[in-house]
Amino acid sequence: MREQNPLEHEVARVIVDALGLEEVNAERIDPDAPLFREGLGLDSIDALEIALAVSQQFGVQLRADDEKNMEIFASLKNLTNYIRENRPSG
Repeated sequence: MREQNPLEHEVARVIVDALGLEEVNAERIDPDAPLFREGLGLDSIDALEIALAVSQQFGVQLRADDEKNMEIFASLKNLTNYIRENRPSG
């Protein structure tokens, strides 16, 4: 597992806090591992919770009908990259 960069660490914390994953250490989430199914075992309801938390924390809107959601939510790295690219500047 590679080490998380600072934004990946922040996003991992948001995921753990939003989903109440007390048994998961945010620092130990592999940025390249899947978030869903075999990874953290998240489901579509978790994706909605993450989307809401990301919107509140980073000002990035994730829409339920976005065709790229499978790619965006594939891993911590992908989600972080999406946030970095779409985060309002300022």
